[in-house]
Amino acid sequence: MKALTYIRPGRFELIDKPVPEILDPRDAIVKVSLSSICSSDLHILHGSVPQARFGITVGHEMVGIVEAVGSEVNKVFIGDRVAVNVETFCGKCFFCQRGWVNNCRDGGWRLGCRIDGGQAEYVRVSYADNGLTPIPDGVTDEQALFVGDILSTGYWSAKISEISEEDTVLIIGAGPTGLCTLQCVMLYYPKLIIVSEADEARRRFVKKHFPGVMVIAPDECLERVAESTGYYGADRVIEVAGSEDSFEMAWRVARPNAIVTIVALYNKSQILPLPDMYGKNLTFKTGGVDACDCEEIMRLIADGRIDTTTLITHRYPLSGIQDAYALFEQRRDNVIKTAIFPG
Repeated sequence: MKALTYIRPGRFELIDKPVPEILDPRDAIVKVSLSSICSSDLHILHGSVPQARFGITVGHEMVGIVEAVGSEVNKVFIGDRVAVNVETFCGKCFFCQRGWVNNCRDGGWRLGCRIDGGQAEYVRVSYADNGLTPIPDGVTDEQALFVGDILSTGYWSAKISEISEEDTVLIIGAGPTGLCTLQCVMLYYPKLIIVSEADEARRRFVKKHFPGVMVIAPDECLERVAESTGYYGADRVIEVAGSEDSFEMAWRVARPNAIVTIVALYNKSQILPLPDMYGKNLTFKTGGVDACDCEEIMRLIADGRIDTTTLITHRYPLSGIQDAYALFEQRRDNVIKTAIFPG
C-alpha cells in the first residue's frame, strides 16, 4: 500500500509499505476512506515533535471502514464506517478512568507520531473499542472527518473552559482548530463570542458563516475586548493560534480571575512573566486533548448542531498528497482544510 512516511526532519515521502495486520487482540484494521492534514503534521515535518519516530506513516485525522478486528474487540465490527480517534487509550489505567486519556499509561498521541498513522490506504488502530467511533448512516465521511482530532480538541477546550451564558469568550486564532473550537463554544450560548484572527480571508470566513460572532484583528484585540466588556476583560480566553505573541495576548486580555485555556502548539518555549501578572489570579488550563467525547460529538453532528464540512476547501487523491501539504503549509488559495481520498 502507499503511505506517507516521515523520513527525516523536512522530508516526508509517499512510499510502499505492507498492509498492516492485527498485532494485538484489541486491534482493528481500517481501510481509509478520507484523511486530512493537520498543523501537527507540519510540526512533525519540521522536527518540532521530538517523540515522532522516523519511518512512521504520518496522519491522525481519518475515517474509514473496518476491515478486520482482533478477538477482544466488541464495539465495532467488520464493515462499520468509523472515525478514528487521535488518542490511543486503554480505558483502564488511572488516567483513563478519570477521563484524562491524553496521559494514558499505554497511549496518548501515538497515531502518526509514534506508530503508523492514516495518510495511507490502511491503518492499524490499537484499543479499537476506544479508538473508533461508528458513523451513523445519516452522517457523511466529510461530516465525520474531524471528529477524532480537531473537533475533539474544540469540544475539550470549550468544556474545560467552564463557559456560562454570562461570559464573554475570546478565541485567538481562526484556523481549523479555532473554527472547530468556535462551534463547540457556541453550544454553551455565552453572552458574547469574539474571534481574533490575523488573516483577512479567515476573518471573512468567520463573518460569513457565523454572523453573530464579533471578528477582530490581533492589533485591535486589547482595545476591542476592553470596550466590549466594560474594561474588565474576557471571562474566558481560548488560545488556539500559537503565533509569536498570541500567548502573551491571551493572558493580557483576560479579566482578573478568568480562565485561560491554551490549545495551541508552539515552536519555542513561552514566558510566563509572573511579576507582570501579579494580582490577576488567572487560572491556566493547558495540554493535549482528552479526546474521549467522540460519541457525543458524533451525536451533535447527526443532530445538525455541529457542521464542519465548510472547513474542507480542497480535495486531493493520496497520490497528490505532497501537493496538498504544500498548499496547506503555504496557506494558498484560502485553504482551511484538505480532504485526502484514495487514489
